This record gives sequence, structure tokens and C-alpha cells, in this order.
Amino acid sequence: MKRAALLFALGTMMISCNQKTKENQQSGEAGDQKEQVSTSDQASNDANESFNIENVPFSNADLGDFPFFTLPEGLIEQNKPLQKKFDVCFFPVNGTMTPFEGRLYKINVTAKEGEEYAQRYFEKSMADYMTTIGAVKVFDGEITKEEYERYNKKDPNKGDEGDIGYEGENIKFYVVRTKDKGNIYIQFSSNNAAGKLNILQEEAFKQTITKVTADEISKDLSEKGKSILYINFGVDKANVSADGKELVNEIAKALKNNMGLKIAIEGHTDNTGDATHNKKLSDDRAHAVLSLLTMQGIEKSRLSAAGFGAERPLVENDSEANKSKNRRVELVKVNK
Repeated sequence: MKRAALLFALGTMMISCNQKTKENQQSGEAGDQKEQVSTSDQASNDANESFNIENVPFSNADLGDFPFFTLPEGLIEQNKPLQKKFDVCFFPVNGTMTPFEGRLYKINVTAKEGEEYAQRYFEKSMADYMTTIGAVKVFDGEITKEEYERYNKKDPNKGDEGDIGYEGENIKFYVVRTKDKGNIYIQFSSNNAAGKLNILQEEAFKQTITKVTADEISKDLSEKGKSILYINFGVDKANVSADGKELVNEIAKALKNNMGLKIAIEGHTDNTGDATHNKKLSDDRAHAVLSLLTMQGIEKSRLSAAGFGAERPLVENDSEANKSKNRRVELVKVNK
């Protein structure tokens, strides 16, 4: 009886050990699988977060001239394209709308009259062509509502032609890297009614604003009889700004280089606001320039100042750009 009880106890212990061994093995396998999934996810995240244009291979395709390719047969630009020699466009990198700068082309795409637009046709045509020119796909998906709210006010062309980058919009983003054309960023989206296309040729910003010098002022006065200057003042005030004073310094140099030169300083405004107020403001500004010149040793007998308000516009006051051209100071050579 004791022998039977002992054998029973030993058998029970062996079964229990086998079950624990099996459970440990299963737990280990599950842990391995979990570790493999975690490693895979991390690798995917690393790949998305490590986008670097330097890692994109160069394409040897002959791309032609900007914007580099036509639309598929049967498709046309819906309206006038948005084309800028230099601007910013946002492209999705790992779901984050990232700004790139350069030459920009943005359009809405539709079918020619009498033909129907097909989303599949547009997307297939674009994707296949991207392959032929050696483009690398960077993103294919949607951005979140939070991402749209984060970036949209930073886009100066939001709501204009070919505007891509809305919550729930599928965006396909490609990059072409070339040795002669530089980096080219292409994105497109589509639904069953129309498509959109953006192309940006990346370029570094080139500063074209140069300082007006005394030599340039002297040359204008000698050849044209006047020099048109844009001196910055306080808003609706006659006090000259710091950079405006630098320009007045150049006027003084020009007068000191030619001791026989006499000038009339004329103030001008655009037509915004009250005409009487504008004329007084322009007069005060002209006299403010005169005062700064006399403080630098220019004899007052060589100077005169007057304001004309909006009476003598350079161009029509029909846009903000034109109005800014009319807000000016003119130096007019006075003949002896």
C-alpha cells in the first residue's frame, strides 16, 4: 500500500514538472515573438524617421526643363497654374508636413472636355512615370487632423491652386535627386472627380536686395536728375527708422562728394486715408530727412524740402504692391 502511494506521488510530480516545462517553453516562445515584433516596429520607425535626401540615389534620367513632365494624355490643368520662381511648399515626411523651398509649380488636374476623369488612371500614370525617372517614394498616406492644424497657417499658398495637405487626403510623395537639376520634390493626390499635383525644384534663397550707395544716388542725380528712395519711417509718423538713417547717411556722402550739388527733398505717400493728413505727413518726412542731413554738416542752403502727399503717384494706387511704390522720397537735382 505504501509502495503504491509512493509511486502515485512520484507520477504526479513528473506530470507537474512536464506541464511547467511546457508552460515555460510557450512563455519563452511568446516572449521571442514579442521581441521580434518590437524589433520590427522599431526598424520601421527608424526608417521613417531617418529620411535624408543624401541617402537617395542619383537619377540619370533626362528630365527636361521645369516642371519636367506633362500630364497624362486626356488630362489638363483645370485653371491657371500657381507658379513661383521662389516659394515654399509643404511635403509629408513621416506624416509631418515639412517645408522645402525653391521653384514651385502647383495645379489642379481635370479631364479634357468630353472625357471623364479617372482616379486610377491619373495615379497609375504618375506612379509608373515616377519609376521611369528614378524617383523614390517617401510617403503614401494621410496626415492627421492635429498635423493639419499645426502647419496649415504656415503655408502662404493655402487654398490656392493645387493645394495638397488636408486631413484625410491620401498624399503620394516622391523625390528625384539629380546632379544637374538638384533635388526635385513631387506630390500628388486624387479622388474620383479630380487630382492635384505639386512640383518643387529645391533651390537656396538668393538675396537680391542691395544697399543703396552714395555712388548710385550720385549717378541717378547726374543721369536722370532725380533719385527715388524708399526710406523707412515709423507707421504714420515722420521719425526715420534705424535702417532709414543709414540711407540718409549715403545721401550725405553723395552731397559731400559733390560740393556744388543742391537737391530738393520731396515726400510722397499713397492715397490711403485723408489727403490733407497725407500731405502734411509727407512734408514732415521730407523735412525730417533735411534735418538729419544738416546734422551731418550739409549746408541748409543746398537743401529744400516739401511734401506732396498722393498728388504725384509713380503708378496707379490699385494694389498694395503699387501703393508701396508710391510711398517714397525723391531727391531732385536743383540746377543753379
